[in-house]
Amino acid sequence: MPLLRLIVFIVVCLIATLLIGFTAAVYPPFVLLGAVTAIAIFTLTFLNTEVGLYILIFSMLLSPEIGIGQLGEGATAGRGVTLRLDDFLLVIIGFSWFAKTAVRKELGLFLKTELNRPIFLYMIACLVPTGIGILAGRVDPKAGFFFVLKYFEYFIVFFMVANHVETEAQLRRILFCLFLTCFVTSIFGMSQIPLGERLSAPFEGERGEPNTFGGYLVLNGALAAGILSSVKDRRVRWALIGLILAIVPTLLYTQSRSSYLAALPAFFMLGGLAENRKIVLPLMVAVIILSPFFLPSAVKERIAFTVSQPFKAEQIQVGDIRLDTSLSARLRSWHQGLRDLTAHPLIGYGVTGYRFMDAQYIRVLLETGVLGLAAFGYLLFSVFRLVRTTWKQVTNPLQKGLLKGFVAGYVGMLFHAVGANTFIILRIMEPFWFVVGLIAVLPALENVDRTDSETDARPNLPSSSGPTSIRKEDLSVFPLPAKGYASKFAHGRLRYW
Repeated sequence: MPLLRLIVFIVVCLIATLLIGFTAAVYPPFVLLGAVTAIAIFTLTFLNTEVGLYILIFSMLLSPEIGIGQLGEGATAGRGVTLRLDDFLLVIIGFSWFAKTAVRKELGLFLKTELNRPIFLYMIACLVPTGIGILAGRVDPKAGFFFVLKYFEYFIVFFMVANHVETEAQLRRILFCLFLTCFVTSIFGMSQIPLGERLSAPFEGERGEPNTFGGYLVLNGALAAGILSSVKDRRVRWALIGLILAIVPTLLYTQSRSSYLAALPAFFMLGGLAENRKIVLPLMVAVIILSPFFLPSAVKERIAFTVSQPFKAEQIQVGDIRLDTSLSARLRSWHQGLRDLTAHPLIGYGVTGYRFMDAQYIRVLLETGVLGLAAFGYLLFSVFRLVRTTWKQVTNPLQKGLLKGFVAGYVGMLFHAVGANTFIILRIMEPFWFVVGLIAVLPALENVDRTDSETDARPNLPSSSGPTSIRKEDLSVFPLPAKGYASKFAHGRLRYW
């Protein structure tokens, strides 16, 4: 094995040298700088996957975007593929991870979890309609390829995290980096409040994406609140309180109605999961009832605008209520989409085969049909099932709090998806699937911690000059990891034993 690693290292160095020389001779200096940076990140990730994960975390909301223009015609017209630095980083880190698992076979490529089958089925449900759409001329091949690739990027994040995290120390470091990134972006958002505009995350381009930023803040706020409700460490609690205090005003001033819609169920879900819910839930209801007295005027005006916009011909009227033009246009597009679905009800039009729809569920239905929507629903249900299974196996306060916060944030994202493409927005889904990857291995982490404590308490075996007889009960303090997730660490733990 050492000889194989040496050979691989030499080959990688030779290829890197050739690429750098070719790039320096043909392309401008900034391209050379990018190539050298990519090679450095590849090498760092190959040597230490955890470093690559940290780089990816900080790039989630702190990386610039690169629009590569509009692709295709007809249904795909106007669909500019927006790439971000984290898209490139994810590809680089992903290839490095694949290379590392190829060299070190014991690492494995995909950890067996409850989500493997639902993920595979959803991928097939996207690929098959898109392939048929390309053959039928409904989908531009280039557009379909890039969008499907972006759909699947976050699954790579899930498997990387699930395969790599083995200790609670790693769990804490990853959560710290996730929350630090959220805190930095929240402070950046708060700095925009005096400008009087809707808040957006850094590097969002000319128009900004308040809806995306709001969904990201709801998810992270729920995670922070869930952990805050469970941990006892004062320093951790004060840090989480500071994070939440930075998130709340930033979320309010995004003026994203989809994010407000997501925040309400997440808020009440946290109350429902609280140990003293009989006290917490009434207090939450009181806060909502009294909120009109202390919410910023910009937030109240944004909500009221939904039904108080001055009369325009394109508004939809429901009884005596006129909906604003934005919501009216969205409802009309949903109605038209459902009518057009009758042409391809089972497999849909393919990814990018139908015009842009800014609503997750109707978009999945139109692009992948009834079968694709069923696969998507199965994936969403399986995430809930994974959380339920994990909840029964863990007792650690940090892990319990993480599960509480995730459930609340997940419910919020399900509501957020009514008015946004939440589950294919990389800036929301990268942290989402990072946390799902952590949840997938929480039982194994608890098993490892328990094994460590039991190993420290191992009995002193009798020493004598004669043959030593070891009783079966003496060996019980060295339990093998349980089947399932904990088996991930079986070989690693036995190496040290």
